[in-house]
Amino acid sequence: PTRDGTKGFGGCIFCSPNGSGDFVPSKLKSISEQIEDAKKIIEKKYKVKDKKYIAYFQNFTNTYGNPDVLYSKYLEAINCKDIIGISIATRPDCVNDEILKKINMLTEHTFVIIELGFQSSNEKTIKYINRAYSNDEYLDCVLRIKKINKEIHIVTHLIIGLPGETENDIINSTQYVINCGTDGLKFTVLYILRGTGIENDYLSGKFDTLSMEEYFSIIKKIMSIVPNNIVIHRLTGDGPKKILIAPEWTKDKKKVLNYMNSL
Repeated sequence: PTRDGTKGFGGCIFCSPNGSGDFVPSKLKSISEQIEDAKKIIEKKYKVKDKKYIAYFQNFTNTYGNPDVLYSKYLEAINCKDIIGISIATRPDCVNDEILKKINMLTEHTFVIIELGFQSSNEKTIKYINRAYSNDEYLDCVLRIKKINKEIHIVTHLIIGLPGETENDIINSTQYVINCGTDGLKFTVLYILRGTGIENDYLSGKFDTLSMEEYFSIIKKIMSIVPNNIVIHRLTGDGPKKILIAPEWTKDKKKVLNYMNSL
């Protein structure tokens, strides 16, 4: 809705034109074909027998559309071989009661995750990144999901290193979503991609990105407030190298993992 004029244009300021889905297979193919293509890539990379998968509807807003059409796509995904769950990434303001009922129907067949792009609870940041929904809308969404089915696993996305934010800001954002009732967390450093709204502000020197050491120092502090019942789904992300401007350290995943494991 922040791209089609409903709530604005251009999308969130940090998202690429592909809706933060630059790694996904071609949308010209069916859901089943996309899943099979992705499985082949994973099978080449990880030599493990009897692999099982969670179908991930990642980029853009995967509850924004005709509920019946969306439900048919969800069903197609969970009916693919070796799929044991489905994860649907979306915005809290795009999870209405009708689509939520459809998603709840999926729980009769498989494990269901709803991923909510939240990023920050800071009001100035929310306006700057063009999120275009309030913190109250996030809370309302979480409560409605919990009301319809507590077994639906809610994962909340947070970005560390947004312009103007302090360590306390991201800690406060984390505490906020924990208090609201999220079941899981996904963290990433802010990375700058070509073609995004934030690119010009970065290139003009209005802010800098975090170093690897700064980022993981903040992560360690955040982990100290996260209860044991909250699942950490991701400690850091990495942007597509072809359009990545900064930070450079995210390009070396092996180095990042080694550093993370040394902490």
